[in-house]
Amino acid sequence: MRTLLSMLTAMALCTSASAMELTSPQLKPGAAIAKEQIYKRCGGENIAPQLNWSGAPAGTRSFVLTFVDTSVLPSGWSHWMAINIPANVTSLPKGGALPPGAEGLKSNFGDPFYNGPCPPAGTGVHNYEFTIFALGSAAPAIVDDSDANELNRALSSLALAQASLKGTAVTP
Repeated sequence: MRTLLSMLTAMALCTSASAMELTSPQLKPGAAIAKEQIYKRCGGENIAPQLNWSGAPAGTRSFVLTFVDTSVLPSGWSHWMAINIPANVTSLPKGGALPPGAEGLKSNFGDPFYNGPCPPAGTGVHNYEFTIFALGSAAPAIVDDSDANELNRALSSLALAQASLKGTAVTP
């Protein structure tokens, strides 16, 4: 019994140690997103935060990044989609420049680059989620302006691992 318990404990420690993590110096998990990251039309500067990730599993060949307003029903609203981020890349700089080989897809804004939070007036607090997906291959064919929630579900089923960072915003 002790041996089994020791093995299960070791497996749990290995699993948690290898879990992916997504962080940013500009974002605190679950907190309000800073004015610097808010879309210009909503009074911000529309500057993508620096994003750092770690713990990608062996076999990772590329990353996909999504940034979604999960409060828009029924399908979410994509603010940023980047595919084929090389496996050796573990961060994106403040401002959102993509590394060679990566590609921005048109979000629901119609742009292939970062667009910050901008909840419609009177809709209250919106929830936003950055997610990095570690894939064992190049990204599958993804259509510009994809349904954000459907895309995240599809990527979750393909991903070797993933990590998210959540924040909130409200239009004044």
